[in-house]
Amino acid sequence: MTDPRDTSATAFRTRFLPAAAVWAVLVAAVLVAVPLVLAGRLPDPLATHWGPSGRPDGSMSFAAFVLFPAVLWVVVAGIGVGVGVAARARTLVRRASRAFYCAALAWAGGLLITTQAFTVAANLDRGHWTRAAGMSWQVAVVVAAPIALGALGWLAGRRGPDASPAPPPAEPVIDLSPGKRPVWVSTATAPWASWLTLVALAAAVVIAAVARSGLIRDGWGAVVPLALTGVVGAVLSSVSVRVVPEALTVSVGPLRWPLRRVRLDRVERAWVEERYPAQVGGWGYRGLPGRATIMIRGGECLVVRYTSGGELGITVDDAAAGAALLNALIARQHPSVER
Repeated sequence: MTDPRDTSATAFRTRFLPAAAVWAVLVAAVLVAVPLVLAGRLPDPLATHWGPSGRPDGSMSFAAFVLFPAVLWVVVAGIGVGVGVAARARTLVRRASRAFYCAALAWAGGLLITTQAFTVAANLDRGHWTRAAGMSWQVAVVVAAPIALGALGWLAGRRGPDASPAPPPAEPVIDLSPGKRPVWVSTATAPWASWLTLVALAAAVVIAAVARSGLIRDGWGAVVPLALTGVVGAVLSSVSVRVVPEALTVSVGPLRWPLRRVRLDRVERAWVEERYPAQVGGWGYRGLPGRATIMIRGGECLVVRYTSGGELGITVDDAAAGAALLNALIARQHPSVER
């Protein structure tokens, strides 16, 4: 396994992150510069939505057309680069995690640039948005081009070193003193979700203020999605796990809600695994009931198996202590069962 303190891993991280930052700046520059350079040849408002017939049926002011994609990209890229900065060297040296990271950034940037390019082309030199060119085959390109860029990002991310997975640790168990009531509480935080909350809510406030001032007419449509994104980011910013003799309790977010309580008689055993977003399909609540992971940050997870056969993994600090206490409590409930 690659040591996160290994100088080769650290050197790779210092090369990789500037490359991701360059891509973020390049996409932002294109999204802002292209419409500003062609402003004299574009109507205001512009056609920004096309119906099933391929004809324009919705519009957006020029200011909103420039501002909205740029703000959206700042949110996406800010989160992406923030995740990379916060990640340990070991995380970026894992090929699967790195490939997923690159594919997501490439796809998101490609989608925004491709959508903007065809929108500008359809409105170019048209006196009014209702006379914008129709859309037909362009829709297929808007779908396919970002996927192709995402695939290139995936391939680019697979270049470089790869950390071998750690061998699974032995199932932890501790001895409990008779007559005592043990309690274990631990948390994990996600810097990327804190960035998401901060950037999304700040963007929502800025766009709401600009829309209220009358500088743009269509800004309110972006405020609600950005505010909801900020709320989601706040919910995913932390997770807390509490183990007592009666139950395992898992709660998320600064308000510790929503909350999930699992009675201890439903838990068969517990152990520790390393899991990463690329392995489970991203961040948040991933998977299906019966085999799911609450992915707040990559790395150490507390995994519990239910007596029904299902599993739940929670990314939490000091997971080994929590697993040891769970196993000891289960053994105390069923002393005749060999563990």
